Amino acid sequence: MRAFDDGILALPFYEPEHRELAQRLTNWCDEHSELWNARTDPEKTELNVIRALGEDGWLSPEADFRSLCLVREALAYADDLADYAFSIQALASIPLLRHGSPSQKERHLPALTRGERVVAFALSEEQAGSDVAAIALRADQTPGGYVLNGRKAWVANGGIADLYCVVARTGEGPGALGLTAFLVPATTPGLHVREKIAVIAPRALAHLAFDNCEVPSDSVLGRPGHGFVIAMDVLDRFRMTVGAAALGFARRAADAALSRSADRPIYDGRLIDLPTIRATLADTEVKLNAAALLVARAAWELDNGRRFARHSSIAKLYATESAQEIIDAALQIFGAAGLVSDSVTERLYRQIRSLRIYEGTSEIQRAVIAQSLDLRRAE
Repeated sequence: MRAFDDGILALPFYEPEHRELAQRLTNWCDEHSELWNARTDPEKTELNVIRALGEDGWLSPEADFRSLCLVREALAYADDLADYAFSIQALASIPLLRHGSPSQKERHLPALTRGERVVAFALSEEQAGSDVAAIALRADQTPGGYVLNGRKAWVANGGIADLYCVVARTGEGPGALGLTAFLVPATTPGLHVREKIAVIAPRALAHLAFDNCEVPSDSVLGRPGHGFVIAMDVLDRFRMTVGAAALGFARRAADAALSRSADRPIYDGRLIDLPTIRATLADTEVKLNAAALLVARAAWELDNGRRFARHSSIAKLYATESAQEIIDAALQIFGAAGLVSDSVTERLYRQIRSLRIYEGTSEIQRAVIAQSLDLRRAE
């Protein structure tokens, strides 16, 4: 079993360096499985994975998005926490890489790239998830900078991050026009972990509180009032990588289901001999191929400087919804054995669910895609 379809990698979407990367990724995951197989505390596991990824050069900020998608696909195939650790470090570094000043990049990027420090993106609030323009965390200007007051919710890597990219309301305009992004070190007085959140797939997740949290003017990322643009820029780019992670989960489930159905004796033959099982496996193969092609196209469009946002939403929507169906079908093939706690299918069943929510829910993706059709007609 391996994370990639060599036939997909051979298509013109990918270059020789991507195929070589896929092989190195496969080898790396095989050699480092002890990082996640121990299943210790998820926070400790994430920190260990980030350090190992950094030490071996997988956190390079210069990677193109086809490479980022391949990394997520391979890590998701190997383990949920491996992908989660990589994805949040990469996602939260993108705003700094794309919008940071030279001094901000020099101060933070080297340690993040080496995996020595952890970064998180604090965007959502309990009343402002999909509606980013509804963010209420205040950042009021002072003579020396800003003072932040309010809450952030569902912060990935909350509690283990050394640096937070925080989007807050500075009031340059109404709604989306009044948001600014800040770089806030975790040690800043007034920044607290309000609550660590336990979810169905254990990982580092927390609510944050900002109580008279003072930051200097040079903590602004980009420029004041530019926070919504930064947030959308990150989400548009990273949605396709969520599709890649879903593809990794789905391929792992498909491989497990194929192996189970080929080995499981039933009646006078094997499970795979039953027409219903063969039909399920065939449907799974179609969905895997479609998802892989959609993710590859979205990343190719972005890497080649073309309009990509619609394709990123399409890739995320189809890959995550299909992965949920594939994993459910795999569990059905396993029967009662698929429900056993900490089995591959049981873990995947819990782990896939969040991918249909974060970086924009499936409902939001449908709205984005439909809006793009309206714009296309207007052209």
